[in-house]
Amino acid sequence: MTLLERLHRAGMREVVTVRPVTGGLAALAGIATRRDAPPVFVKGFADPPADDVFAAEADGLAALRELGGVATPEVILADRDLLVLSVLRARPQSEVFWERFAHLLARLHLSTTHPRFGWHHDNWLGRRRQINTWNDDGFAFFAEHRLLRWLDQPRVEAALDAADRAALERLCDRLPDLLPDRPACLTHGDLWAQNIMATVDGEPALIDPAVSYMWAEVDLAHVWSTSPPPEARRMFALYAELTSLDGDWEARMPLIQLRQHLAVLAQFDDDWGAAEQIRAVLAPFRTRQ
Repeated sequence: MTLLERLHRAGMREVVTVRPVTGGLAALAGIATRRDAPPVFVKGFADPPADDVFAAEADGLAALRELGGVATPEVILADRDLLVLSVLRARPQSEVFWERFAHLLARLHLSTTHPRFGWHHDNWLGRRRQINTWNDDGFAFFAEHRLLRWLDQPRVEAALDAADRAALERLCDRLPDLLPDRPACLTHGDLWAQNIMATVDGEPALIDPAVSYMWAEVDLAHVWSTSPPPEARRMFALYAELTSLDGDWEARMPLIQLRQHLAVLAQFDDDWGAAEQIRAVLAPFRTRQ
């Protein structure tokens, strides 16, 4: 069933056409033109992985907006088959925009600290469920629900050998020695450059979250590791200044980004180099033969 047919079935009979858009990796998406109303953004899965995918995404957008003061699109419809949102703009190609984004991200992370790691329900990262069971220990939470949880996925099993998997387990055991003990805060959870957009006024806005209370550097590592544009360079130094990051934060980015590399490897035939990057990070944790 096409997106247009799904919209009509959901009662949005005023939609005339749906123009496909690209950029996302997991779902079908388009801009829907309506009679006598502004266009809307719509997305759906050809085969939804579960009934709660879009409800969880709508909840995440509301959390970012209401708890973190982040601009997000208005949710017009969220059901099993469709998510319909107000239309945002492409982000401007300017250093000023990214400096504003640094302030937005710092405010989100600094204003939403939480005593526990997790979320009040599971949600979704692409087509895979993100486990958010509460835990008081951030190292244990990150190890169990953000790294080791991917090891039983068929594509991960095929790409990583026994030594790689053992190395990941050793890395997880050593997390308290490798990373600083940080508090949990509200994180977007899937913060690659494609999910950073702009409002009609040109202010930063976020889409497509997989929220949880987690380390702030999970968000920072994702932006850092996914080829941000040159004009974003100042953003990282400004964020570090605003949040009083220590001088070693850059060295931690590849380790923290393991979570996203594993998620990509688990879901897509073309892993865009994720397996290679995983093995590079794991290399120091492989035992000598």
